[in-house]
Amino acid sequence: MLQPVPTLSKTPEGYRHLDVAPICGALGAELTGVDLSTDLSDDVMAEIHRALNDYCVIFFRDQELTPDQQKAFGLRFGTLNIHPIYEPLEGHPEILQVVKEADAMNNIGDSWHSDATFLPEPPMGSILYAREVPPFGGDTLFANLYLAYEMLTDGMRRMLSGMNAVHSDAFLVQASAERNSTRSTKLKDGVHEAKETLHPVIRTHPDTGRKCLYINEPFTDRFEGMSREESKPLLDYLLAHIKKPEFTCRFRWQVGSMAFWDNRCTHHYALNDYHGHRREMHRVTVNGDRPY
Repeated sequence: MLQPVPTLSKTPEGYRHLDVAPICGALGAELTGVDLSTDLSDDVMAEIHRALNDYCVIFFRDQELTPDQQKAFGLRFGTLNIHPIYEPLEGHPEILQVVKEADAMNNIGDSWHSDATFLPEPPMGSILYAREVPPFGGDTLFANLYLAYEMLTDGMRRMLSGMNAVHSDAFLVQASAERNSTRSTKLKDGVHEAKETLHPVIRTHPDTGRKCLYINEPFTDRFEGMSREESKPLLDYLLAHIKKPEFTCRFRWQVGSMAFWDNRCTHHYALNDYHGHRREMHRVTVNGDRPY
């Protein structure tokens, strides 16, 4: 006789106020049972913060948020970033309006990256809210940088330990007119000269103590003390390694969906596969600290 299939607990142990459903083995979980437009208790906020540490990126569905309510949620985690290069949402300098109009050729976020690592203190995390989505496409992919580090060989980890890399915003500011011509979300006029800053190649997360691989394609220019040409072979290898499918998850958006990713230990990639349709997202970014 067939035996009944055991029922698995949807929510991992230790969560009392939220339902938490991991979406794959690498990273990512959907959180339900919470209305982010309300003044959440400290206990609920502690569980949201724990889920972010546990799963690196967390997702919410069916949220109805004004720009002020989205900013209020972000402020529970720290001060809010005003993007130094992109134009903000009118009246809300802390919100980046991520839009691709139906007739635009390109989107922003179309490479594997962590946000604004060219800053001396890059963002702690970003909170992206879907206001209008296409009938298909427009998914966002995420990658786990803890796993990318942990799956390197011992020899590679030893070699990278103690190395620094130069991060730069030249990718954006040196081609601002060209990027603006094919994208709906615009770079600011008269953007300053490119900035550079040094960050460790292997970063230690300040909350979890775990190490992760901390480079990305658009903003990591070269290794400290090396030329671009000398850096390129190793950078290319590491960047390809980060994108392995077993380190990733994929999120399908609906109106009212929200993603909150830990910018210190993830990469993300916005797919541009919905030509002829409009997509509008609002992003709030929480300031972070200097990597070590």
